Amino acid sequence: MGRIRHFVREASITLTLALGVFLGVQAWLTRATPPQWAPQGTLTWLLPDGTVQHGTWADLRAQMGTPAGQVLALHVWAPWCGFCRAEESAVTALASRHPVITLATRSGDAASVRAYLRQRGLPWVTVLDPDGGLAAAHGWHSVPVFAVLDAGDRLRHVTVGYTTGWGMRWRLHWVREHDRWTP
Repeated sequence: MGRIRHFVREASITLTLALGVFLGVQAWLTRATPPQWAPQGTLTWLLPDGTVQHGTWADLRAQMGTPAGQVLALHVWAPWCGFCRAEESAVTALASRHPVITLATRSGDAASVRAYLRQRGLPWVTVLDPDGGLAAAHGWHSVPVFAVLDAGDRLRHVTVGYTTGWGMRWRLHWVREHDRWTP
């Protein structure tokens, strides 16, 4: 019985330390993230059929049928990012059931991003951020980033680095449930 107790104690300490390191790294990576998602001016985005559109954030939300006040997920990625490729199937699965907007940062022009999305079979609504300015304005200098925008377009549960499909769904569900009970 002493061996089992020792093992449980050591495992608990190790898991607690690992969780502390993870949370500390996340806090450091998201330290410059503002509380509000606030893209300014005219955005350019690709629809799943490859069509290029221009407009404001409100225009994009309206085109997607996700009016202001509806919770949605935001996934920031780049074609050159290996972790982003590893998340593609989870983001696609999430987007089949929930509103998701992706942001292709430091990824080139519309033609380059469209070619990548088609090659990988990704049916995403993708905002173009060719120079990384939009991501940087929100404090993100690394990819991938996963965030949930609540009913007021506030950034919630921002995670930098790989996020599992389960983690994406949990974050989205948590914000939806929390917003339902928050005045």
